[in-house]
Amino acid sequence: MGQKVRPTGFRVGIMFAESVRAEDWRSRWYASKHEFPGLLVEDFKIRAFVKKKYGFAGIPKVEIERTRDAVKVILHTARPGVIIGRKGAEVEKLQEELQVLTGRRIELKIEEVARPEIDAQLISEDIAEQLQKRSSFRRTIKRALEQTMDAGAYGVKVQLSGRLGGAEMSRTEGAAKGSIPLSTLRAKVDYGFSEAKTPQGHIGIKVWVNQGDYLKLEGGTDGHDAQAGQVPKKPKRPRKR
Repeated sequence: MGQKVRPTGFRVGIMFAESVRAEDWRSRWYASKHEFPGLLVEDFKIRAFVKKKYGFAGIPKVEIERTRDAVKVILHTARPGVIIGRKGAEVEKLQEELQVLTGRRIELKIEEVARPEIDAQLISEDIAEQLQKRSSFRRTIKRALEQTMDAGAYGVKVQLSGRLGGAEMSRTEGAAKGSIPLSTLRAKVDYGFSEAKTPQGHIGIKVWVNQGDYLKLEGGTDGHDAQAGQVPKKPKRPRKR
């Protein structure tokens, strides 16, 4: 049996010591057993609506917080200007549409993705777009690996599954570059998944990106090397002659 764990879910709520805030829940609210299913479906509808309408704006994640009388929706986007629009017209329009969809008061917040080049979800969506344009899957994987490593990632891994190259039999192909320490909890490993809808069928795309060490990213100091996120090696003693 395959022992597969989603890296972001595996790291939720782990590195909170020394004011280091690591991976957090995408939905932050509490509800009774009776209300929970309805609110969960509502969260799914909000995310699906936003991704469908603004998929071209590069939205890797949508966070949702709930209070008694309002729903706060935080959109993380690589292109905030597209969603905000001229004088904030697009934001107001989206806010009204979400209020109609949910029947609740919506508070919308837009946050820019600092480094979209190393965001796993955006990389997987870019690969999906290339495959839908009939690009060679091997060339697409190689290009994605090189661009991500050049952008400053510590490691990247890409895996494609489906009828690759229009073949009769579906198969899985992948490639990796650098270091991907999936079992090291203090390593910030981002994960993204998307599907390329080709004429031959859907191709699943998984991307893992090692963005570095949580303590180094948050400015923590614990005697670890800033570049490699590892304990510095002891100097070698001179050999006795």
